[in-house]
Amino acid sequence: MKKHNLAFIDIEYTGLDVFKHEIIEIGCVIITPKLKVIEKFELKIKPEHIENADPTALKINHYNKTDWKFAYTLEEAIKIFSKKVKDCIMVGQNVSFDSSFLEYAFAKTKIKNSMHYHKLDTISIAWAKLNKKKSITHFSLREMCLYFGIENKNPHSALSDAYATYELYKKLMKL
Repeated sequence: MKKHNLAFIDIEYTGLDVFKHEIIEIGCVIITPKLKVIEKFELKIKPEHIENADPTALKINHYNKTDWKFAYTLEEAIKIFSKKVKDCIMVGQNVSFDSSFLEYAFAKTKIKNSMHYHKLDTISIAWAKLNKKKSITHFSLREMCLYFGIENKNPHSALSDAYATYELYKKLMKL
């Protein structure tokens, strides 16, 4: 595992149901095993069934038609994504949730998931390192950023959250 690049990934959706709702944005920061950034990218994805979207989710992740006017189709975005993250280990804040949406997108588009099969979860790492601190009661990205003094310039924007997760990971690795 130590020789693989890490891909810090965050996804924004039209809701929380993997079978009903859609990915509308993927943010990714790819780093070397020595924690140096190789690439940062964001993919906006046109929803096919915006009528199924949860209005609260759209408000939280700042969805609007104008910003998604030139967005990719799901298939186009997943092809690009798969090429960029080949052999990377996925890292995320609550990684299993984002991973479930990605796995569904890979299956739906019939594109092979090119990432390494291991995944790292910053919530689990934070819990393991900080659970005995009485001052910490939540392990959300927002709370962890506040605790460590990490600026997340645009919360609930995929690339901003992916970059904040990368910064959180670096702080956690120093503990």
